[in-house]
Amino acid sequence: MSTSTSRLAKVRARLDLPTVRRATGLLEGRHRSIFSGHGQDFDDQVEYRPGDDIGDIDWKSSARAGHPIIRRFVRESNLAMVLAVDTGRNMAATAPSGEPKSKVAMFAADVVAYLARSRGDLVALVAGDAERMEQLPGRAGTAHLELLLRTVEAPLSLDAPPSDLGRVLDRVLTWFTRRSLVVVITDEARPGPEHEDALRRLRTRHEVMVIAVADALPTAHGIGPTADVDGAAPLPAFLRDDEKLHAEALAAVEARKADVRAVLRRRGIESVTVAGEDDLVDRLIDLLGRQRRVARR
Repeated sequence: MSTSTSRLAKVRARLDLPTVRRATGLLEGRHRSIFSGHGQDFDDQVEYRPGDDIGDIDWKSSARAGHPIIRRFVRESNLAMVLAVDTGRNMAATAPSGEPKSKVAMFAADVVAYLARSRGDLVALVAGDAERMEQLPGRAGTAHLELLLRTVEAPLSLDAPPSDLGRVLDRVLTWFTRRSLVVVITDEARPGPEHEDALRRLRTRHEVMVIAVADALPTAHGIGPTADVDGAAPLPAFLRDDEKLHAEALAAVEARKADVRAVLRRRGIESVTVAGEDDLVDRLIDLLGRQRRVARR
């Protein structure tokens, strides 16, 4: 695939080497936490040593041998990652930066895919909304990741069906049994209370992170008519100048964010909200760092 059409080549041109190394190192930390201990390929049996995980003791073999025997596992060489992307029309609205949210969401997917490729990790895709669902199995390599990113990009448009993040989360639950790092890309209104049960079930099997793209306020100046595609018609200029209306819009947004934060906090899920492409990389690195610290507790 030529550089002119390669999303991975474009994101590489935007990231400096120290940033890549830092982000990749934090992802390496997630790799170790996800695949330590169980859920790996069985290798052989060895005598128990102090410090070994007692959960690995093979009690039948220990009884036959007369001393503790543990099962030894081969450590996985590649991280299994799932990109779970909301493709509802809300993702084609406007971010606070003035960019289409779809552009910001795609940059998030680009960066995650680029970091995964640099490690040789396996990346799968579930992308969907109220009417559509796209899936790709977990594979590594440039060609697969370019296909994955094109698959994400195609349905992100203003004429898309409404968002249904619940369908996306349910598909991840039913399609993936191998313990994975699930990176959810959605907007700041999700996941909401209606998604909490799906998140609870997802967290019993996988590690989960959420990258949310913020919405521009419908009362903001200079944003244009697509600030709230799921709401009413765009506000005329004289209403956007109404300070009381602007304050009410701010209060509504903060209440919605509080609901989302509460759900994620109860489920032990780290998240980040980005306002545009310019702040995405720094916020993503912060998210990876927090996720790594949580895994070490």
